[in-house]
Amino acid sequence: MGFEQVIGQQEVQQRLMQMVSEGRLPHALMLCGPEGAGKMALAIGFAQVLLNKSDNDAAMLRKLEHPDLHFTYPTIKLPSMSSDHKPVSDDFAREWHELIMGSRYFSMNQWLEQMGGENQQAIITAGESDDLVRKLSLKSSQGGYKISIIWLPERMNIECANKILKLLEEPPSQTVFIMVCEDPDRLLETIRSRVQRIDIKKIADDDIHRALVEQRGLSEEMALRMTRMANGNYLKALEMLNADSENELFLDMFQSLMRLAYQRKVKDLKTWSERMAAMGRERQKRFLEYFLRLIRENFAYNFQQPELCYMTQREEDFARNFARFINEANILPITDLANLAIRDIGQNANAKIVFFDFALQMIVLLIQK
Repeated sequence: MGFEQVIGQQEVQQRLMQMVSEGRLPHALMLCGPEGAGKMALAIGFAQVLLNKSDNDAAMLRKLEHPDLHFTYPTIKLPSMSSDHKPVSDDFAREWHELIMGSRYFSMNQWLEQMGGENQQAIITAGESDDLVRKLSLKSSQGGYKISIIWLPERMNIECANKILKLLEEPPSQTVFIMVCEDPDRLLETIRSRVQRIDIKKIADDDIHRALVEQRGLSEEMALRMTRMANGNYLKALEMLNADSENELFLDMFQSLMRLAYQRKVKDLKTWSERMAAMGRERQKRFLEYFLRLIRENFAYNFQQPELCYMTQREEDFARNFARFINEANILPITDLANLAIRDIGQNANAKIVFFDFALQMIVLLIQK
């Protein structure tokens, strides 16, 4: 039991196992890398290896309910919580367990949705560090290691980070910390200096392709197209499988915007911007990120080299007639426009104004040659 649910990353698996076999396992590891590379899958797999000493351990680990396996993750404050309550991981233990049992590959957006706080900012609070100190001060229930997996430690507030730092400086006996990090520069330098960092690369295309064919039952052709679009991010491949409805909506909105802008239908563009404004801010940002991807793909389509294109069949069908409108003269201004809209939406600007201005500027940008 261990790395069965990890896609690829054989080199990292071998490195982790070598630490154990050579008796040089550090008390704190930090797995760093891009989203969708399998950091959490590696962390859980390694924890299972370290804790699996008996049939009883194996049974508990299969359900991820081992008493010496502790998870720490960002949380939100629910309206039902008292004003002085500092949310902790245990407040959302059921939701977390459902998420990780469903898949080891998931995003912050999925976790926020699982908690019921799509429009909130999730953090790891000082209350969490107090809870972790209490848990790790107890003896191992099974007589072996105690494993603390901390997902996205860069989201710790400063009070929490300082308390975790003390834990790392004076770790409890038989405790191994495994941090799963995407933005290590946001962590305190003193924390980074007390962990052994392992950088995780994007997953190899061959490994993603194999997983899509063998585990998801995709045809060779569909798996190849999806692998190219995933670009080393297995989470992205899963999202393409599981979130077709949102991507279809985004493609419809993209096509509608471009057609209306080309036809200079200002009144209809105003209606389009109102539809966009009715979506939640997180979905608005996801649309703009989708918009940026399709703009890049349509620009690449003009080079007539299929290996450069990472689009679904329906996206590519639209690109056949549309791609010629995205060229050297407007690719950068359009990209800047979308990034500015992402910033404005993130700063709670009026969405109707942001998207109507966005749509009007597209009228001008589409005619640049």
